This record gives sequence, C-alpha cells and structure tokens, in this order.
Amino acid sequence: MTQAAQVDTTAVSAETQESDRRALSRPMIGVGFLLIVLSYMVNAMDRQVFPPLLPNIREEYGFSLEQGGLLATNFTLGMALAGLPAGYLLDRFRRKTVLLVSIVIYSLGTMATPLATGFADMTVYRVVSGFGEGMQSAAIFAAIGAFFAQRRGLAFGVIGVGYSIGVFIAPLIGVELMSMHGTWHSPFYLFGAAGLLIAAVSLFLVKSGLTETSVEKVASTGTYAYMPASPYNRNTVALAVHAVISGVAIYGFLGLYPTFLITSLHYAPTQAALAMSFLGFGGMTAVFGGWLGDRFNQRNLLMVGLLGVSAISVCIYTTQAAVGPQCLFAFLMGAFGLGFIYPNTNSAMQRAVRPGQIGRASGLFVTGYYGPAAFSGLLFAALVDSFGWAQAGLLQVTVLPLLGVIALAFVRTAEFNNAAR
Repeated sequence: MTQAAQVDTTAVSAETQESDRRALSRPMIGVGFLLIVLSYMVNAMDRQVFPPLLPNIREEYGFSLEQGGLLATNFTLGMALAGLPAGYLLDRFRRKTVLLVSIVIYSLGTMATPLATGFADMTVYRVVSGFGEGMQSAAIFAAIGAFFAQRRGLAFGVIGVGYSIGVFIAPLIGVELMSMHGTWHSPFYLFGAAGLLIAAVSLFLVKSGLTETSVEKVASTGTYAYMPASPYNRNTVALAVHAVISGVAIYGFLGLYPTFLITSLHYAPTQAALAMSFLGFGGMTAVFGGWLGDRFNQRNLLMVGLLGVSAISVCIYTTQAAVGPQCLFAFLMGAFGLGFIYPNTNSAMQRAVRPGQIGRASGLFVTGYYGPAAFSGLLFAALVDSFGWAQAGLLQVTVLPLLGVIALAFVRTAEFNNAAR
C-alpha cells in the first residue's frame, strides 16, 4: 500500500469531520457522551475496587505491605506506558477505534486479576488493565477536548463526575459482593463484564462525529503563532512536572488509604469502604472545578488544589478522627484532588499546545500523571515501615504537593491556546 493510500484509509478529512459533526443531533451527542462517561466510570471502578479489598488479597496470598502497596498502584505503570504511544496514534488514527480497543483491554485485564496465582502474574494483569485504561483516558480527553474546545474544562469536569461516581460506588459494591459471595473475586468479574458490554454498545451508538472532530474547526482563535511550535514546551514541561508530583501524592494516598484506616485506626472493612467512597463523592465537584477552569486562571486553581490536598492530609494522618470526620476529610481530599486538580491539569495540558497537537498533549498528561504514580504505593509503604503512618502521610501527601506549587509557578497562561489576544 502506498503512503498516500495509507493516509487515505487512516485519516479522516477535515471536511468529512465537520460534516459528521454538523449531522449529529443533540440526542445523538447526548447518548454518545453519556456512554463515554459511563465507560470512564467503569474505568474508575476497575481501578478503585482493588484498595478496599487489598487486606483480604494480602491475607490470601501472603503479600507484604510493600507488595500490596505496589499492586494497589502499579496499574498506573500500564497507563504511563500507554500514554505517549496512544497520543501518537490519536493524532493519526480514528479515536473511536482506540477508545473501543482500550475498553476491551482493561476489561479483560480486570477479569484476569482473580485468576492470578501469585505476585508476578497479578502484577502483569494489573499493568495490562492499566495499559487499556491509559489508552482510554488519552482517547477520551483528546476526542472530547476537540469536540467541546470552547468548554473543555466543563466537559472534562462532567467526565470527572463519571469517574468519581465509579470511585464512590466501587468500594461499596466490592465489599458488599465480597461479603455476599465469601470471596473478593466477584467484583472483578462483574466490573470487567460491564466494560465489555459498554464497548459493544458504544460500537453502534458513539458516532464518529463526536470522536473525530478536528479541533481546528472549533478553536477560538485564528492563529497560534504566539504559541511555542513544539508540544513539549515550557508550559507542558512545567505542567508535566506538576502532574508527576500530583500523581505520586494522590495515588499513594488512594492506594493505601483503606489499609491505613483498617490497620492504624482499626476501622471495619465496611467503614473503610464508606470513607473511601466519600473520595468519589468529593470528586463529583469536578463539574464545578472544570467550570472554574474555563473562566479563571488555571495555574492559580491548580495551586489552590495542591494546597488543599496538603492541608487535608494533615487532618487525615494526625487527628485519629472517627468515621464521620474522616468521611468529611475524604470528601475534601476528593474535591481538591479529583475535582480540581485532575480535570484542570488535563485541560491545561491541552491548552498549552497548538490545537493540532492535543493528542500528544493528552498522551503526555497520561504518562506524566500515571507513570511515577505506579510506584507511589510502594514508596508510601516503605515510608510507613520507616516512619509510621503519620509521618509517611505528611511526607508524601503534605510536603510533596508543595513542590508541585513551585513547578506551577513556571506556567505562563498567556501562551495557552484559549488566551485572550
């Protein structure tokens, strides 16, 4: 096949994209967008069902705290490995294809997790699941970032709500199913099957006009000569450093938070699952956080989010709080970490590049945010062994975000592609 023919079969012309976009009715857009949000909710459920079940998984396999901490977060290594390749593919192939394939990959990885015979193969299944989740994240945010270019932050916030609902219900459903069936296996089979079902439905109901929009057609300004030509510029590098720090702090917390509540504060598994679910409840503020990101300086909003995470972690790890206050702290951690930091870091990364480069920006975000986060649980567990829960929490979840604030000081929002000229 000639290069010209290959380009013709893998790329959608700008005219066809715009025609497909105009042909979409509002109900078709709504149904497609809802399915995308639901798929990301299942993505979150697959990720967050593991931590509340970790004490039982450790008991069955005899894993150490360090091994458990690594398993709780190492799926993000797969996400990081998927980030940059997915960004490359998204700028060259149909986003819908990447999206559907990614859902199948992470669903199969989730269903394989209970089949593990030990630490090594469970690690592989977790990383495979993360690889699919990383591909999906890059595909979703590239597609929706292009279609809703004028309201990118708000759209990402709505997607964040879907993610947060998954974080909210996964611990509750997971622990309940484990209690009903006497095994931690059943939630993984259920959530994996749900992902495959959504992929099958999306094949027919998510239209290409929603996923394949050319961002140049809906961008707000006519020229981007004022922006750096490279997608890897001062702003994206600073945002990537911030993403690395945020991922290590937030995922280190998420991965071992239920274990902290059970082993240090002596909560029952159902109480720990309740507190964990309030993280997702707080993350539902992502609509508000994304809406603010469309209207105010995103660098400043991200700084506020990091300072909020830092302050709340002090309360979590030093107060020995009862269930009620701990749920409040978890809600606030979810609001700052998932509601403000996640959608605004993602959309800011896309705004820091020229419109035609948002696929690579999306991939860079996924790699930066999730790559080092793969080892955040292992790092946290090592700090716990050396210093105890309180000191470990203060080091990783209080001090580390302050370094992210410093990185954000180098961001120049006047060079964003939505900047007023």
